[in-house]
Amino acid sequence: MPWKKEFKPLIVITGIFLLFFFLPAGTGRFDNAVSEALQLAKWYAREHVILCLVPAFFIAGGISVFLSQASVMKYLGAGASKIFAYGVASVSGSVLAVCSCTVLPLFAGIYRMGAGIGPASAFLYSGPAINILAIILTGRVLGIQLGMARAVSAVLFSIVIGLLMHLFFRKEEQEKIAPLAAFPDQDAARPLWKTAVYFMTMILILVFANWAKPPVESGIWYNFYLVKWLITGSLALLLAIELVVWFKLKWWKLLIPGVPALAFALLVPHEPLLSFSAVIIGLSFVLSRDKTESGEWFASSWGFAKQILPLLFFGVLLAGLLLGRPGNEGLIPSSWISMAVGSNSLLSVMFASVVGAFMYFATLTEIPILQGLVGNGMADGPALALLLSGPALSLPNMLVIRSVIGTKKTVVFVGLVIVMATIAGMLYGMLF
Repeated sequence: MPWKKEFKPLIVITGIFLLFFFLPAGTGRFDNAVSEALQLAKWYAREHVILCLVPAFFIAGGISVFLSQASVMKYLGAGASKIFAYGVASVSGSVLAVCSCTVLPLFAGIYRMGAGIGPASAFLYSGPAINILAIILTGRVLGIQLGMARAVSAVLFSIVIGLLMHLFFRKEEQEKIAPLAAFPDQDAARPLWKTAVYFMTMILILVFANWAKPPVESGIWYNFYLVKWLITGSLALLLAIELVVWFKLKWWKLLIPGVPALAFALLVPHEPLLSFSAVIIGLSFVLSRDKTESGEWFASSWGFAKQILPLLFFGVLLAGLLLGRPGNEGLIPSSWISMAVGSNSLLSVMFASVVGAFMYFATLTEIPILQGLVGNGMADGPALALLLSGPALSLPNMLVIRSVIGTKKTVVFVGLVIVMATIAGMLYGMLF
């Protein structure tokens, strides 16, 4: 028997056997960690897949089909104007207000269409990090100083991280510039402003469908929350009109998603997720059977879903097993984390950066979590470091990033976020 050839399978089989042989099933902490992993995955499926990820998949698919590669490379490519490219990427989070997982399909879409690693990385960081509502709530709940530090640092980080990613991989970036001439301007199927309105409509649907309830039941943010589904429904109707008038989709086909959605809205208005799901399922069915560019749109969106969803769910399960849900413990005791972030030392700040990078934070959940940690003695430096690394990264997020840009670039990106968050936390801890 050729043992050299069989050695690797032997190691894998032996490893799996030993894993199950010594599995601590039946112990309290392990059983609780498994429960936390499943609970986190359940919560993620209910709260984020339909409302967050699915619209993001459709936006990413639209980028692949309705935007020319030459256009993306012209404005966001390696040879694009640095001021424009990084300016747009660094403030995108203030519009999107998405979590570290929802931004992934959008990042994958622009990167595969030719965006440079620098602007794409700036967008990847800023998407979840620069959330206006989250920054305002940070100031109100945790103090104006910490809110301002988070806002300034997040914008600066996105630009610096993007520039450093471009610098580290400049040879590959230069190779992207050369083929630009090979992509001549194509005759667009519709004017650019129509495509822009189409994308803005979908982005606004994503934003308002996920508009979180503010902790204070007053003010403009809360008023938007009260009418979020009315706005979302109006935007969905506008998108339907755009698909018919600009994308030549037969109007009667949109009755397939429209009629059930309207029925659910009238019969069970307190369950808007039913109407939203009806639109998603019906529109997917219609587009999947279309032979025009609309069918290509769905095919591209489905391609992103197949690549990203399995990795995300695996990452969510693993994150839940190790760290548990917010307010609950996994295999790693939360007391260890609280004890490790009680000072502004380098180790404490770096520990907060690393833990924040691997934990999963849904949009706005980092604020009450941090409030609890600060109440238990967390110092100011680690608090800022956690705010800067946590919302922008997570274990599920890292797994998907690796599938898009490769292991080397992913390690560098994650390392930059952790190092920058550590530096900012150290400076903030010394100054305040």
